[in-house]
Amino acid sequence: MQREGMYIGFDFGFRRIGVAVGQRLTASASPLQVLAAREGVPDWSAVDALVKNWQPLAFVVGLPTCIDGREQYTTSAARHFARELRRRFGKEAHLVDERLTTVEARARLFEEGGYRKIRKTDVDSHAACLILEQWLQHAP
Repeated sequence: MQREGMYIGFDFGFRRIGVAVGQRLTASASPLQVLAAREGVPDWSAVDALVKNWQPLAFVVGLPTCIDGREQYTTSAARHFARELRRRFGKEAHLVDERLTTVEARARLFEEGGYRKIRKTDVDSHAACLILEQWLQHAP
């Protein structure tokens, strides 16, 4: 993928944060990796390395809510993560409803290779990919 016009997407979690990269030209994204987190706090040096490597125009962070749209404990932590990305890197961090992205990521991985293909780290980075693609396809 070209680095020009790149975006980084995150599937926020307290222990793992899935990462994907994508571009607006094709409105497509690819799973990249999973960052370890402690109680929702990532290794910021790893995030810094991602930003230096990919030089994104902005970030897209999945906003976890209950299936009926109500906010949950993780919702405020994801908002904080997005604010921290803005503060540290001076780039916009867009929030995207991430309901059912993990379910869809698992289903896609199962289609690719059955149960052997489904690992938590794969699910997290694929969920980040779905979150980012959703934003890329509907961004103004």
